[in-house]
Amino acid sequence: MMHDLINDAISNIKNHEREGKAVCTVKPTSKLLINILRVFQKEGYIGEFELEEDKKGGIIKIKLLKRINECGTIKPRFSVKHTDFVKWEKQFLPARDFGTLVVSTPGGVMTHREAKEKGIGGRLLAYVY
Repeated sequence: MMHDLINDAISNIKNHEREGKAVCTVKPTSKLLINILRVFQKEGYIGEFELEEDKKGGIIKIKLLKRINECGTIKPRFSVKHTDFVKWEKQFLPARDFGTLVVSTPGGVMTHREAKEKGIGGRLLAYVY
């Protein structure tokens, strides 16, 4: 039984990575999940992904590049000021400048580095390294 779409999808990706599979199928989908996957893709952790409609919430097929050591969702979704990212990096990432926090901001879903550059805060969604 699925309760949290984003957590289920990210743990599915992590499990497929550990098994050494080349493709991961995630269903159902959401706009927020697609935006998180775009951030993962832009940072080079996953390859191309495609969305297929099936009248039951959609299916995403993700090409895995075997570059993810660890990933997960951040619960609860903490509010973060643009000056507090260092504190959260220490808590969720293994080393400085290694890995990425995914943040939902008023400017859209982006990495914590982009949010820091733009000077905007938001809510922590996930981490990957």
